[in-house]
Amino acid sequence: MNFYIVIPAHNEASFITKTLESLVSQTLQPKHIVVVNDNSTDNTQTVVEQFVKKHDYIALVNIKSSNTHLPGSKIINAFYKGFETLNSNYDVICKFDADLIFPNQYLETLAKHYQSNKAIGMASGYCYVEHKEKWIREQITGKLHIRGALKSYTKQCFLDIGGLKKDMGWDSIDEILAKFYKWEMLLDNTLKVKHLKPTGANYSKQAKFSQGEAMYKMRYGFVLTFILGTYFTFKRANLSVFKNYVLGYLKAKKNKLEPFITKGQGRFARQQRWIGFKNKLGL
Repeated sequence: MNFYIVIPAHNEASFITKTLESLVSQTLQPKHIVVVNDNSTDNTQTVVEQFVKKHDYIALVNIKSSNTHLPGSKIINAFYKGFETLNSNYDVICKFDADLIFPNQYLETLAKHYQSNKAIGMASGYCYVEHKEKWIREQITGKLHIRGALKSYTKQCFLDIGGLKKDMGWDSIDEILAKFYKWEMLLDNTLKVKHLKPTGANYSKQAKFSQGEAMYKMRYGFVLTFILGTYFTFKRANLSVFKNYVLGYLKAKKNKLEPFITKGQGRFARQQRWIGFKNKLGL
């Protein structure tokens, strides 16, 4: 299978060497890797250029954008700057973060899953973070969610869902749309990917209302947004989470922002979110 990989990178000089080393060491080599150096002020470009010299399937794209680390829009805009340089001969397209260490058999194992079951449209392993000198599974999301850090899609699945949304919530709505179009998802617990930097470590304060805004754009409705805001407030022991969810939603509604899914997809999204929420509560 032809794996094409796009890696958005902003000031990742401290980590991207390990990421690229793990990818060039794969038992199934990717056909293309494009690193999108997004306005970095460190040595990210220099580091990647060393790999470009050694491996003809690695390319570097330098772009200029805001230094503000906004979840969703900045990352996916960078992803598409890299994706647009690629041809359409891929079987699987991957959006990977620049701070991951993949096990050597990662791509080969994904390929076996995709080939053995043509209904699988998305697949991944799990992210692990270092804690007290041990690597433990990152708990920021549940076991049934493919992290935004290591997304992979079959070509037809990627086309069916309309690609990736350039906004906060892109890494949730992609899964909902994949299910809407009858694709299956697979997470392989034998694939342990080391995540070198905590999720959201560089998110700007400007992004605090983005989650509520995303829920409006995903047509979750106020009631579901209110309940999820309450749930995550208790889970994270942070009252500002609830305020940001609700205010973000109300601001988006006031400004009449354009939802990025249809009404029918919105109904399906709400159903899926209710099912997931009830499962978390054991109902």
